[in-house]
Amino acid sequence: MPMSLEEYQVAQMYMVMKMQQQSTNGDEGVEVLENKRFQDDVFGKGQYTSKVYRLQSKAPAWLTTIAPKDALVMQEEAWNAYPRCKTVIKCPYFTKFSLTIETVHRADNGTSENVHGLNEEQLAARQVEIIDIASAETDYWSYAIRSSSFDFPKFKSTKSGHGPLLDGWQVRTLPPSPFSQSRDYIHIWIKLLKASLHLQLVMLLADNCRPVMTAYKLVTIDAPYWGFGYRLEQALLAGERALFIESHRNCFGWIDEWFGLTMQQIRELEQQGDCLLNEKISKLVLLTDAADCEQRFTHSSERQFYLAYSLQPQIDKD
Repeated sequence: MPMSLEEYQVAQMYMVMKMQQQSTNGDEGVEVLENKRFQDDVFGKGQYTSKVYRLQSKAPAWLTTIAPKDALVMQEEAWNAYPRCKTVIKCPYFTKFSLTIETVHRADNGTSENVHGLNEEQLAARQVEIIDIASAETDYWSYAIRSSSFDFPKFKSTKSGHGPLLDGWQVRTLPPSPFSQSRDYIHIWIKLLKASLHLQLVMLLADNCRPVMTAYKLVTIDAPYWGFGYRLEQALLAGERALFIESHRNCFGWIDEWFGLTMQQIRELEQQGDCLLNEKISKLVLLTDAADCEQRFTHSSERQFYLAYSLQPQIDKD
């Protein structure tokens, strides 16, 4: 991602809030059951959330022939101890199904090895895929999930100056080299790129890339069902991949909306957003009524911030 670790933390939280608002209505969307701080021996301190995702309209046609529409009602638990996070997704209909996403965020451009500490057996089974937010997908899930229309080769943030994302943008994040005035150095650089050896160059100079960071996601899925388990696994993996692309495209595409926000402001927006989500889904779980949301934010500046955010998801800025 073409941003710093600190910027990404804010970008991710803002993106999650806005995408949840956009995808939630009276029948489908996201319901927030819990959102609280936690502390344990594994992650230390962080934020715990429990959510229900109702995704009936996103189900592939073949799945609807063997399961009811509520088969894509998912229960999610997440532990966010940034820069480490873990998400576990289960399905009440397919009780044996589980999907786990373990994420490590690092200030590099994808060159770290085995950041999740896998053993040899796990490494042998692992499949590595590099996701480029500037790519264009054409499979079923990309059409079902994608809604943004950012043109990143022409996109430039007015607030941060980040962008555009040209071909090979991961390499282009390198700052000016002390040898940049050397024609020999430039000639070698161009030859490396033209010879498709830019990966080796990135490996050598990764520590100098600024600003850039990588979200290393380890996705583990298990659907032990005879006859359709493998197909279900592949469908959901493809769905997660498309969601990763879309959500991270939005992280960058919405940069002028979140850039400059503090973590305190983001947490306040998150609490307000939870109230809005549960109102949209026609069920308030943690809050007894909408007045509880009002009582949380009494200052006029906070109320203005709340109104600005609640209206923002209705505006298409792409």
